[in-house]
Amino acid sequence: MMNQNTLIAVGNVITPVQIRHTPDGTPVTTFRIACNERRRDRETNAWVDKDSFYVSVTCWRRLAENVCRSLRSGDPVMVRGRLLTRSYDTADGRRNTVTEMEADVVAADLNWCTAHVTRTRRTETGASAGVPDNGSDQTVERPVEDGWADEGVEPSDDPSRELTGAVPAAGH
Repeated sequence: MMNQNTLIAVGNVITPVQIRHTPDGTPVTTFRIACNERRRDRETNAWVDKDSFYVSVTCWRRLAENVCRSLRSGDPVMVRGRLLTRSYDTADGRRNTVTEMEADVVAADLNWCTAHVTRTRRTETGASAGVPDNGSDQTVERPVEDGWADEGVEPSDDPSRELTGAVPAAGH
């Protein structure tokens, strides 16, 4: 068994959420989050901002597609994933090291927003329904059962359950 550094980061998306595809067509989404610590100062009874932690997040495959559809800069999120360190040489010959997070779970932080949820279904090609596969303009219309139908649960036809991204909650 390999040791992993698993982290849960809670913060706000601070960059545009960008999707690209690897040469074999695998979707990859990247964005950065800022995790800000706030504490109440007992002497002044005021909220005080502490240091911020910034981390780049990478999502792969279906998670990448769903994150790209769902999140925007400013949205409050919770991200769980592995910390990875990568080194590279710059054009001027210096060696840089960056720490990144490879996400396996991304969720809206419902302390600060509301969300409407729509379950995605896998298609025969493995892409999520409604997302073009390998950049094509066609989608596979016949979904493949992926487990939840076996439990008697179907995606809701109620439009209020569609994922519209994080919406700031009143008063926050």
